[in-house]
Amino acid sequence: MLSIERTSRSVEDLPYELVERKGVGHPDTMCDAIAERMSRYYSLHCIQEFGGVAHHWFDKVTLYGGGADIGYGRGELTSPYRVKVFGKAAFRVGDTAIPVQDIMFRAAADVLVEVTTGFDPTRHLVVEIGVVDHQGSGRGVSRYQPGSPGDLVPLRSCGLVSNDTNLLHGYAPLSRLERVVLELENLINGDDFKRRHPDTGWDVKVFGSRRGDTFSLVVNMPFLAAHIASIDEYWARKAVIQQELEQYVATQHVDDFRMLMNATDRNGRAYLTALGSVADTGDVGVVGRGNRVNGLITPMRPMSIEAPAGKNPLDHTGKIYNVMAMRLAQQVHETFGGPAQVHIFTSKEAPLERPDEVVVTTPEPDEPALGALVEAMVASTGDLTVELIEKGITLW
Repeated sequence: MLSIERTSRSVEDLPYELVERKGVGHPDTMCDAIAERMSRYYSLHCIQEFGGVAHHWFDKVTLYGGGADIGYGRGELTSPYRVKVFGKAAFRVGDTAIPVQDIMFRAAADVLVEVTTGFDPTRHLVVEIGVVDHQGSGRGVSRYQPGSPGDLVPLRSCGLVSNDTNLLHGYAPLSRLERVVLELENLINGDDFKRRHPDTGWDVKVFGSRRGDTFSLVVNMPFLAAHIASIDEYWARKAVIQQELEQYVATQHVDDFRMLMNATDRNGRAYLTALGSVADTGDVGVVGRGNRVNGLITPMRPMSIEAPAGKNPLDHTGKIYNVMAMRLAQQVHETFGGPAQVHIFTSKEAPLERPDEVVVTTPEPDEPALGALVEAMVASTGDLTVELIEKGITLW
């Protein structure tokens, strides 16, 4: 059922706004990325070997960090990262085993190599599996204990229903503050920046607030200890980085702002890590504690607390509709102008292509055109599943 609400209210009209982003090297974001990579690799293996996807979910990933020897001019991991995966999956199809342990290890290793500097999975990673193949209430044995490839679900299958009862939200466009916070982290952890500043770490957090048109930004970014020989070199490098970041912000239609970088060093100690993350020294990460699907934590906006990363891409609407709500809001904004919000509610066992409720908020809707847009989007769940598995969609 589609409902259309007319409003021109925007977060930019609020006198005060707060936004946060946890960067790709933050332990929580690492867990989101690992969980989603596990789901993709597992799905791809099933498709390649059996022609369909076995039901699974790996959205309960925890990372508890290692230990490190850190000092000026040195930074070395002394005990490994430990990744624990809780969830459900098939371990075999008939008599053919699925190498779940190997898939989970490869997924975690690939992510951690990408978002740290010098990570060696053979020395720095332990993956512990807490995955079971027990059957849920009302489910047939073929769901997690398939007897043959015919029990698996091929891509773009018809007649799939929602695996859960979910409430999802999306909005567009991003506010000025949201864009700056998101783009600052993307800049710091981007390829060009890392090539120019190889001594910078990956565990970047960006906080932003806005009062009227006055912006305040806090950027936390560690340096790699092996590259920093002294506290004086740390202060000098920090000054260079902060100046570059401030120059970037000044190009983003933000005229009145101040920036605080590495608030932690106000105690007089440099912010140093071995590989670029506080996970080097025992900090813990968990799926779903960080960014929403649009990459931000936005307490001034409607947002779902669903943790989409690692969920089954076939029929878990907490994942599929999360992406759909965000994309539909963007399409509504681009088509009709003004701020747009999309809220999708579905009950368990509802057909994937017919969620219980879709509520769209936009200032000046053309109702027939909007209805057609929504209908086309909700009919594309099969295409969205294929994209999640084959190409990957960043959910953090």
